[in-house]
Amino acid sequence: MKVYHDLNEYHAPIHRPVVTLGNFDGVHLGHRKIFELLKEEARECGATAMVITFYPHPLKIINPQKAPPLIASLDERLQLIKSCGIDFIACIPFTETFAGWSPERFVQEILVDELDVTRVLVGEDFRFGKGRKAGLNFLRKSGESHGFHVHRIEPVQIHDQEISSTRIRQAILKGHVRKAATMLDRPYNITGTVVHGEHVGRTLGFPTANIETQAELIPANGVYAVNALCEGENLSGVANLGVKPTFSGKKFTIEINIFNFDKDIYGKSLQVDFIERIRDERPFPNVQTLIQQIQKDCDQARKILQDSPEGYSPVYEEKRRVLSRR
Repeated sequence: MKVYHDLNEYHAPIHRPVVTLGNFDGVHLGHRKIFELLKEEARECGATAMVITFYPHPLKIINPQKAPPLIASLDERLQLIKSCGIDFIACIPFTETFAGWSPERFVQEILVDELDVTRVLVGEDFRFGKGRKAGLNFLRKSGESHGFHVHRIEPVQIHDQEISSTRIRQAILKGHVRKAATMLDRPYNITGTVVHGEHVGRTLGFPTANIETQAELIPANGVYAVNALCEGENLSGVANLGVKPTFSGKKFTIEINIFNFDKDIYGKSLQVDFIERIRDERPFPNVQTLIQQIQKDCDQARKILQDSPEGYSPVYEEKRRVLSRR
């Protein structure tokens, strides 16, 4: 897969590619359906499949206060798209200048002059151009004028609910990580650096790895069964997200008790996959009661992780294999 981070790099034209356009945050099941259709259309007309995406998220430029927390970093998004078997990705920098382009200019300069597309696949809600004033109908009329076809993609549904990045964010923010995994077809994850904490867990007999992360989307406070990845090693454990109210804590922390693990990983990168939420974070009357609850949490997490194959799609497994080789 070839990634163009700027179309100025696009020196060797691809013969009339079939393209789809969007942010594709999270690369969820709906996006993957789009990519499968994209590849089918490309095979049908003997062309290459190309994804056009944008970075940063357009709302971060247009209206930062309304910009959603991202489900996946840019690197993770590109890796996931690559895992779907896409030939080329154009990751267009979204700037204030670019935000001011008219729909006509975008079609003419990007789709026609630069890429010479043959087909364009978009969803019903696709919007583009200054003020997001153009959509599917404008794109179809443009295609008729410039010689490319536009196909509308129907949304993917699970249990009569449309899969969307918005629904996934809402589920994660409420701690419904299993529901999010159903829509993502993989567990939601964050990656961070292991740092020194207050070492409270060690005094309780449950040492934890504290992580600092740049992830924008953090699940609701609580206790979770998790899988983890550190230096190519697949791990499992229980995570606590919150402020440690039993100890009158105020600072938010992410702490992972990794089962059967006693290595020094300070300063290392740790990926945490949230499998299922076990309970809310809450204060306990004394330390002994807290210790008893932590043991119950660990037992429950082990059972969940043993019995839960959900979320382990081929895309997810390929991602873990790639990360484990780094």
